[in-house]
Amino acid sequence: MDKHKGKYIWSVIVGEKGQIVIPKQARDIFDIKPGDSLIILADENRGIAIPPKSEFDVIYKKILGEDK
Repeated sequence: MDKHKGKYIWSVIVGEKGQIVIPKQARDIFDIKPGDSLIILADENRGIAIPPKSEFDVIYKKILGEDK
């Protein structure tokens, strides 16, 4: 079994306004459409993460310990 199956690396460029373009392959894999809202998680030591939309409720509950 390939230990890297389902793992990806992309490179993006930050524009003058601080914007990045999410690569098409990533948008397709994670079903990201124009107008979607994304959440960005950040830790000064570990970096930035943009989890899939399907994880929003799970993350919200883990961070705040309550229902929406």
